[in-house]
Amino acid sequence: MSIHADVNTRPPGPGRTAAARLACVLIQPFLSRVVHRTAARHPSLFARLGPHQTTDFLIDPVELPFALHLRPDPEALVFRAVPRDAAPHTGAAIRGRFLLLLELVDAEQDGDAAFFSRDLEVSGDTEAVVRLRNALDDIDGSLAEETAAMFGAPGRAMLARLRRAYLNDTKGQECI
Repeated sequence: MSIHADVNTRPPGPGRTAAARLACVLIQPFLSRVVHRTAARHPSLFARLGPHQTTDFLIDPVELPFALHLRPDPEALVFRAVPRDAAPHTGAAIRGRFLLLLELVDAEQDGDAAFFSRDLEVSGDTEAVVRLRNALDDIDGSLAEETAAMFGAPGRAMLARLRRAYLNDTKGQECI
């Protein structure tokens, strides 16, 4: 099942592809740190995924120059940035605006509402996506806050700025 997000995207040109590859290289150390620390702090996350621990997920924040490949397998954990044109075959894909995806991670947005309003696209194994969502919902506290705290004051400031931008953006959309 697939619902298409109401987001305009341009096809990647040579400049966009090179920028995406560079962004992936630059962000990868941060992603590795985040996923390993999160796994260490929340081992119950894997149990909730059940047989979907080995499912490959593509998380596609549409306005960023890359997508994210996640395999939540505690024996072979993967969380990496990938250029869209080099994304691996995945069992499930989740696509939407970055800040919406961030809010969904912290259960601050209703995933069903985002899906039915076409702000979120889900394709592939929807059971795997539901399991991932439920596993994230069971985490006490905010994964976004935990992640920001890993990077100290600059991380917390960036998260606050992202959240303000998201609130301002969603208020602007309500007026349209």
